[in-house]
Amino acid sequence: MPSGKALYFKNDPAMDRFITDLMAKMTLDEKIGQLNLPSSGDFVTGEAKNSDIGKKVEEGKVGGLFNIKGVAKIRDIQKVAVEKSRLKIPMIFGMDVVHGYETTFPIPLGLASSWDMNLIEQSAKIAAQEATADGICWTFSPMVDVSRDPRWGRVAEGSGEDVYLGSQIAKAMVHGYQGNSLADKNTMMSCVKHYALYGAVEAGRDYNTVDMGRLRMYNDYLPTYKAAVDAGVGSVMASFNEVDGIPATANRWLQTEVLRNQWGFGGFVVTDFTGINEIVNHGLGDLQHVSALALKAGIDMDMVGEGFLTTLKKSLNEGKITQADIDQAVRRILEAKYRLGLFSDPYKYCDLNRPKTEVYNQQNRSVARSIASQSVVLMKNANEVLPLKQTGTVAVIGPLGDNPENMPGTWSVAARHKEAISLLKGLKETMGDKVNFVYAKGSNFEYDAELESRSAMFGKNSYRDTRPVAEIIKEALEVAKKADVIVAALGEASEMSGECSSRSDISVPQSQKDLLVELKKLGKPIVLVLFTGRPLVLNQEKEIADAILNVWFPGSEAGYAISDVLFGKVNPSGKLPMTFPRSVGQVPLYYNYKSTGRPEKDEDKFEKFKSVYLDIPNSPLYPFGYGLSYTTFNYSDISLSSSKLQGNQTLKASVTLTNTGKYDGAEVVQLYIRDLVGSITRPIKELKGFQKIMLKVGESKTVTFDITPESLKFYNSDLKYDWESGDFEIKIGGNSNDLKTATINWTK
Repeated sequence: MPSGKALYFKNDPAMDRFITDLMAKMTLDEKIGQLNLPSSGDFVTGEAKNSDIGKKVEEGKVGGLFNIKGVAKIRDIQKVAVEKSRLKIPMIFGMDVVHGYETTFPIPLGLASSWDMNLIEQSAKIAAQEATADGICWTFSPMVDVSRDPRWGRVAEGSGEDVYLGSQIAKAMVHGYQGNSLADKNTMMSCVKHYALYGAVEAGRDYNTVDMGRLRMYNDYLPTYKAAVDAGVGSVMASFNEVDGIPATANRWLQTEVLRNQWGFGGFVVTDFTGINEIVNHGLGDLQHVSALALKAGIDMDMVGEGFLTTLKKSLNEGKITQADIDQAVRRILEAKYRLGLFSDPYKYCDLNRPKTEVYNQQNRSVARSIASQSVVLMKNANEVLPLKQTGTVAVIGPLGDNPENMPGTWSVAARHKEAISLLKGLKETMGDKVNFVYAKGSNFEYDAELESRSAMFGKNSYRDTRPVAEIIKEALEVAKKADVIVAALGEASEMSGECSSRSDISVPQSQKDLLVELKKLGKPIVLVLFTGRPLVLNQEKEIADAILNVWFPGSEAGYAISDVLFGKVNPSGKLPMTFPRSVGQVPLYYNYKSTGRPEKDEDKFEKFKSVYLDIPNSPLYPFGYGLSYTTFNYSDISLSSSKLQGNQTLKASVTLTNTGKYDGAEVVQLYIRDLVGSITRPIKELKGFQKIMLKVGESKTVTFDITPESLKFYNSDLKYDWESGDFEIKIGGNSNDLKTATINWTK
């Protein structure tokens, strides 16, 4: 992997001279124009110069555009910039390439379930190849917001609840997008988002308030953004929420003191969509005032709102900002364009031939299929109902059984939704005439048509059936009676999670629950293929279904990938990156909580005057890191190189992992550490390492983790990042609950 910041932000005297010379020629209006990032508007190829955006580009009032798709359109508008504008400064073109471009991979929460950094980096690399072939050189990804609240719909876009896993994924995504050099034509600039703390919005409601202390910020939420910065991410996007009472977009402590002065970030900061304008609603002043606040906080580029474009000149004349404030932001934007090679070749990403062979090709789709199958989490498999036998009749029942548009999941803006492989199509094409498949929809996504319409946005059809409910279910039962096994394709529609898709009830919708209850009465084995963008409450489903296969939203090749797992071509190896609660009333629920002064002795048993609920156990339905396989694995006790260590020694902690089942398979071996005594309270365990190990039937392998004091560090009450002498528990196992434990003493 490249060496992060040193690679992307190395000292470049030639760049400095070029930009200094260019800025000396720029008028104030042209400088402010570089800070303006409007959306593309709607024009067809050949009409760019006559569009409203085209006129602004020609006048030097636009620094970049986003959400314009198609290399011919992008070439047209770039031509206006470099041939019609006075200084011929090229533009930067961005898009939400979040989990693939036209070839889509599983939603990010699904990708995180692979716990495989090589696969995750490869997905970003392919996304960059396809997007750059189609003219895009900047992606608003990765989203690294740690979240412990599945009510928040945007957990689908992130990597879950854990800061260590999230940090590893942040680095892998940045490396995948940016490669070894931004000068390469098939790499693109990454933008980490949403900085900062957005995953902790109150009540899990999008755009809402965040309020937390500095210790929690530094230990549990900020490290994922820092990991992206350390990996050399080229840009950062400010979040919508407030931090310490000041919206992130106007928060100088966040954007300058932490990001630049503490972490050494060398790129530029962009707002989220109308982020500056929204500071007015937060109550900090009018558009002119908040635009000045944002610029002085460290914001360099204004997305859509045009607060910079329309007010900065006035603020400068009134002495509310300085020329140096404007010049600093302009320089950062121009540096990004220089590093991308746009001054050398403005049409670098505008080769009209590249999309013909590099976008949505069979090679990329094959990789997407493989990655999707490795992101699936097997959550239950009673009586080894899976893998399915390649004979007989299988009934596919449910609103997600034959719905291609919903397969790519949320934030798949460039996907070919209608060409995505539905579950039914994938099963039929992979099995041919070996298995007879029958299908019925069985239910709508929701009983409430209005509620369902909110989750059928962006052209993702729900194909609502307007017949009476009894008639729809009766049809499904008649179809299911013909089958040897029922595959129930249930869960969320793809836009029931994502931006502005918060849910107060995180259950499978009642319409689908009722269908499942009726199917159970047939007495046939039921495999629940669960589509979701978040952890769901699955108590009833866990009781009814014989097997639960959580496929998230698998992407372009969904049906093929699910079939590969259902029929055993791929042995599932995914592990949950978020805890699944028993009840929404447990939220926020996460594995690395702190002990109270009255901890429960057994999280599954009630004990009065302990930190427990009256009505349910404290324990989750499925813990962080959980995931079954078609085979079984045995963990030996932990072997330590030493039980007493000092200073910068390295501890080797090992277990022997054995495949004790009937199938070859992969297991994610997870390392957790508990700091037993600290100067501040510490979590009951923290993920500090993991390895994905492939074993053949009967094979054993010794898995060793090298642990140094770096793994013991945390931010103390002085916000100093350090470790402390004392006793530590070393825990290794297959999920955050089922762990072998050994104790050590480590002194400075």
